[in-house]
Amino acid sequence: MCLFRSLASVTLAAALVLSLPHEAMPHARVEAREPQTPQPFGSACRTRIHGSEVTAHCHNPYVDTDRVRLHIECVRWWDLDTDSAPADAGPAMTVRLTGRCWKEVRAVWISHQNQGS
Repeated sequence: MCLFRSLASVTLAAALVLSLPHEAMPHARVEAREPQTPQPFGSACRTRIHGSEVTAHCHNPYVDTDRVRLHIECVRWWDLDTDSAPADAGPAMTVRLTGRCWKEVRAVWISHQNQGS
């Protein structure tokens, strides 16, 4: 008889829990968020090579500051490759970067680093 009473009380408790409305039962709530789209970033840069001299103009049309650097690779093995000092291109700002090799220039590129706002 004792087993019947304990089984009956467990059955009654399970039936009550299952009959509760969904809102009454505790559950984790997760806020729905819109997926974040990446903000546009990066200066538009133009490079010009005239003999052994290199000039770059970088214009930043975006809100975040772009730290730009000019990198120059020279043709001759004894001619040292150079990297310019970083320059911060703020919003709607144009910066000028210069560098040179002793002789011919093999390659030129600009690196960008987001400084945030």
